[in-house]
Amino acid sequence: MFKKIFLHALTAAVLAALAGYIYSRIYYFATEVDFSSVLNGARILGFSILFCMLAAIVNYLSLKIFRKRGEIIYNFILSITSFALVMVPISISLPLNVKSPELFPGLGVPMVFFPALAWYTIRPLFSQLLPFSEP
Repeated sequence: MFKKIFLHALTAAVLAALAGYIYSRIYYFATEVDFSSVLNGARILGFSILFCMLAAIVNYLSLKIFRKRGEIIYNFILSITSFALVMVPISISLPLNVKSPELFPGLGVPMVFFPALAWYTIRPLFSQLLPFSEP
């Protein structure tokens, strides 16, 4: 079962990183402010992989511990964690050489939700192709 959850997490991480990178490019062209020294493609990918792998571990544990209610409890934990992580881009101190630091939360806050959104988006695909129940 963990192998299936790991594959789900890896796919969600790649999807979230792709969405984050596209969003960063759109944000750059809309504001003409470059935050690549603070939040570049590698950091977006790293955050997405870290978040989704931790989410996979929590998902596995919640399914093992809570059985039938594990998915509901996991979804609640994932949503609450995503909302709590909004504080990270709001409270980060940017280097002094960054132009328009007040625009950074507009870039970082939506990206915090991309891993959870990717997880929820591909969940139906994985539940049809790879059922999470043990044999």
